[in-house]
Formats: sequence, structure tokens, C-alpha cells
Amino acid sequence: MTGLVYKSTGSWYTVKSEQGDFIECRMKGKFRIKGIKSTNPIAVGDIVDYELEESSDTVTGTIHKIHDRKNYIVRKSVNLSHQMHIIASNIDRVFLLVTINNPPTTFNFIDRFLVTAEAYGIGTILVFNKIDTFDDATLDEQLYMQHVYQEIGYKCLRVSSTEMKGIEELKAMMIGKVSMFSGHSGVGKSTLVNAMEPSLHLKTKTISEASKQGQHTTTFAEMYDLSFDAKIIDTPGIKGFGIVDMEKEEISGYFPEFFKLKEQCKFNNCLHKDEPHCAIKAALEKDEIAWSRYRSYLKILEGDDENYRTDIHNEDRIISDKTRE
Repeated sequence: MTGLVYKSTGSWYTVKSEQGDFIECRMKGKFRIKGIKSTNPIAVGDIVDYELEESSDTVTGTIHKIHDRKNYIVRKSVNLSHQMHIIASNIDRVFLLVTINNPPTTFNFIDRFLVTAEAYGIGTILVFNKIDTFDDATLDEQLYMQHVYQEIGYKCLRVSSTEMKGIEELKAMMIGKVSMFSGHSGVGKSTLVNAMEPSLHLKTKTISEASKQGQHTTTFAEMYDLSFDAKIIDTPGIKGFGIVDMEKEEISGYFPEFFKLKEQCKFNNCLHKDEPHCAIKAALEKDEIAWSRYRSYLKILEGDDENYRTDIHNEDRIISDKTRE
């Protein structure tokens, strides 16, 4: 039987069958030793083959094959620096939610996310959320940030879940597609999904005033069917974004504005750092490239990973698994 993975909680996976039924499945142990350098060989969005097992009181399944993925998006594993964590797979587009100060989203975080999405061939749209909370200074900051990314060619939306601003435009971009929402904890992912589909009643929490950080309401990535012919993958909040499996020479190719100019550099292997006659540095001096983007590039180049989240939900996963044994 073939189905689609809607939720992953560690060693259990919720799979939707072709008939529309949801079955709790485990995976065969061999997937863990196939040389897949990830902490989760099966991810939300995977198409899998499984067999039903009816030996117990409840019907469960065993996954024995993962179909080839058209794409997937990863970040560095929290506990295992040489492994990756697959956030989701088979995604048509990613909506990266950005907030200016509630909590703050940095250029560095956005750029790391965009570089990874570019590397795995996934189009990203920036969604500037909570625009109803802006004062004049915050609005200026948001519009400047939006300008930087629109100049590069990224689509940007401005939305407010509480005032329903921009919601219809967002929904129109999701029709007929599998979309993923990502961003820091507290940027309003679950609230935004609720605004589009109130019947889901996803859990939400307020921002901690002390830390201006979100409180991690989404524990596991999960896919939802929406009433307007769309699928959404809601993901746990990410504190930082560790880059994996990227050679120094290829990083600039995932900055679209760098990629357009790199052929004009004197040296084919130019890292756009200390080399003479560098087209990227020349454009930078003319303000044709944003300094924030160049700084992000240097940090990625130097391997200066932001501190990314300690896996605070690991205990939740262990408890979840034990309750089903």
C-alpha cells in the first residue's frame, strides 16, 4: 500500500492512505543503516509504501520503502554536527514567516534559510507577519528588509492574522500546492494557519515579554489538508539554521545576486573575500548588493553557525513513542 506521511514524531509516522485513512506506522530498522546521513530518514511529505499489521488490538503499519523525493529541505542536526535533519520533503513552496521585533528575525537567519532552500531547489516567499503591531520605526525597518529581498527577486507578502490582511493573497498562492510554513518560534505560524482554516484550532501561545521569544507550540512537523485545495506543513519553530553539506566554492551560487556577477570575477574560484578584481565586492561598493547579504555570506563561508535550537522536544518524542508501544 502507498501513502503520504502527514506527521513524524520520532519512530512513529502518521500515514494517509490513498483511500483517505490515517494509519500509525513504524519503519523497518534497515532504513536507519542505509547510509542516510540524517536523524530522520522518513520526513513529513514523503510518499511511502507500507504493509498493514493486524496482530494487535489496533491496526498499524510498517513502512518498507520511501519513494524518490522531488526535493527536501534540511538543517544541521542539533546533537550530531555531521548529520542533517530533514524538515520536510516534496514541497512546492516555502513561506518563511518574518517578524521584526516580536520576536526579531535577523538578516542572517533569513539568508541562511534562503541559501538552503536555493540549494535544494525550493522556491521561498517571505511573509512579513504581525504588520498590525508596527509603529513608525518598525514599519521603516520592515519595508527596508522587504526592499532588500524584492530587489534580489524574492516575492514578499505583508500579513496580519488578527486583522486578516493579506490572508486571501496568501491562500491564492497555496491553491493546489504543498506549502511549508517555517520561521522562529513565536512568528505566528500556527495563528496564521488558524486564520486561513479556523476549524483546525492549532495551539498558539503568546510571546514571552522577557525574552521576546516564542514558546514552541508546534512540537512536530505536521501536514494538514485545507478546505481550499491546499496542503500546509506546519513546522516547529527554529532558533537558528545550521548549514550542511556545502562547499565554500558553491555558497555564492545560492545568493542569486552574487550568481549573476560571479562570472565577471577575475578568478574562477573567487570566494569574494580577499581576491583582487572581484565583481561582487565591486558591486558592494556601489551599493548594488546589500551589505547585510554580504555579511551573511561571510558568516556562512567562515562556518560561523548561529546557535541553533537545543532539541527541547526530544523528551516529548520519547514519551510519544512510549505511549504507543
